[in-house]
Amino acid sequence: MIYNDTIVALATPSGAGAIAVIRLSGNEAIKIASGIFTSVSNKNLSHQKTHTVHLGHIMDGSRVIDEVLATVFKNPNSYTGEDVVEFSCHGSSFIQQEIIQLCLRKGCRMATAGEFTLRAFLNGKMDLSQAEAVADLIASDSEASHQLAIQQMRGGFSNEIKKLREELLNFASLIELELDFAEEDVEFANREEFQKLISKITHVLKRLIDSFATGNVLKNGIPVAIVGEPNVGKSTLLNALLNEERAIVSDIAGTTRDTIEDEISIGGISFRFIDTAGIRETTDTIEGLGIQRTFEKIKQSQVTIYLFDATVIRKKREKSQNIRTEIEKIRNRFPQKQLVVVANKVDQLEPSEINDLTSNINHLHLLSAKSGQGVEELKTILLEFVNTGALRNNDTIVTNTRHYDALLKALEEINKVQEGIDAGLSGDLMAIDIRQALYYFGEITGEITNDDLLGNIFANFCIGK
Repeated sequence: MIYNDTIVALATPSGAGAIAVIRLSGNEAIKIASGIFTSVSNKNLSHQKTHTVHLGHIMDGSRVIDEVLATVFKNPNSYTGEDVVEFSCHGSSFIQQEIIQLCLRKGCRMATAGEFTLRAFLNGKMDLSQAEAVADLIASDSEASHQLAIQQMRGGFSNEIKKLREELLNFASLIELELDFAEEDVEFANREEFQKLISKITHVLKRLIDSFATGNVLKNGIPVAIVGEPNVGKSTLLNALLNEERAIVSDIAGTTRDTIEDEISIGGISFRFIDTAGIRETTDTIEGLGIQRTFEKIKQSQVTIYLFDATVIRKKREKSQNIRTEIEKIRNRFPQKQLVVVANKVDQLEPSEINDLTSNINHLHLLSAKSGQGVEELKTILLEFVNTGALRNNDTIVTNTRHYDALLKALEEINKVQEGIDAGLSGDLMAIDIRQALYYFGEITGEITNDDLLGNIFANFCIGK
């Protein structure tokens, strides 16, 4: 791919709207824009200062396509580090395409996915982890995921990695220097200071690796499975949580035969609720498949809400023991999952019946999905399962799987270096592991990269970013 030509793309979502932005970037961006833009005050875009906005018309010969605002950004003070012009035009799909086609005829090339951000990376405007954060910021749909993306885009994570890499690189250089004087048997790298650095790097890497569990949840949302016997109000609870009629509700047992999913934000954290098929013995093949999928969803979820009908216990006292048995089955089958036991329809019970219920089943949450009683309290309970302390403290949190994988590999190499120190290995043997650790650090920030890696990362971007 050639990265010194001029590219063009729609920077706003496709389709009709009030305003659309068309972006040009490259050595000829201002020249091409000047050739199709006529200022109302007869200004030439090529002679204007950077970061200025100008009113005029896009002209195809003598034909007026649209009245637009042209914004000029001159290199290196632009998003891509190149000359950039953005046309803010009216949001007609026809106008958008007319302007883009005109730019193509004048010498632009259509940008590929993420190419503007790729050029920003190649021109040193941001490192690779910051570039990836741009995509995360665009995709963020909750306060938490937005905050994480902003933190990473500002360089919080990459700065920490760069500092570790720089310190390790300094020691690596000294150890490599020792190899040149092997016959003199000298040590340029202070082994005591080197040990301190390795311990520090190990501690930081472990902290970053451990943060991925929290970061992945905050970025992608927390899956919550709602399970229980048929007709206990699972779909009604889902509707109450979402505040809309998302799931079909009826008195017929087995109405929900497949999982239904939807998301809401609670306290800035995204939760993905999964309404599952009722768990019971059945000869219905389709319902049986739904029940099988219920257990799969429990396995995939981070939190499970076990819901039961509180009024059934009043009618059948033996049901209390059956419910406790089902709760223990789920706990034993999925011991790592957070479980919330919820009694539904408590608005139909007498105070004495509620007391009996809470005394028989520990850590029970009471609600009425139909009336909304206890629903907000349930949301609060769910929020308590999320570790938001690191987010509040503005700690570095890893959210990217590629970064997580590179950190694991870097830690593995650092552990080898530590083993070498403990065993008293020579510098040439330790240097191999140090180089490899430096390689994985460089992969995160983009100091070490290749075309395949860049292609995989930026292929997931939208065209105009």
